[in-house]
Amino acid sequence: MSSPKQAVKEILEALPTLLAVAVVETETGMPLAAHSNIADFDIDTAAAYNTEVVKQKLKAIQALKLNQTVQDILLTLTDQLHVIKLSPTGDKFIYLAVNSRDTNLAVARQILKSQTAVLA
Repeated sequence: MSSPKQAVKEILEALPTLLAVAVVETETGMPLAAHSNIADFDIDTAAAYNTEVVKQKLKAIQALKLNQTVQDILLTLTDQLHVIKLSPTGDKFIYLAVNSRDTNLAVARQILKSQTAVLA
């Protein structure tokens, strides 16, 4: 199993041009570990709002009576991609923000998948 700090370190090594990354506790919205390459990127605010995105999507799935689980959530901005990848148990998620021109989305998703799979 990997700690949140170790997961952030390994994601940063694999995606050194990322804008921000955080391992977030789904229940509270608190980042357990985080890193930003942008000085004014407020990771705590990003974690809190993305927790609400996750919770609302889970509620929508339940309300629609879908027998599905969330794999990841992708938000496409003007020149950024924000990916939210839930852990297998759903108690944590990794939030990743990258510049869309610098990052291959498929590679980023694979890196997040490998890290959430071993997240303690």
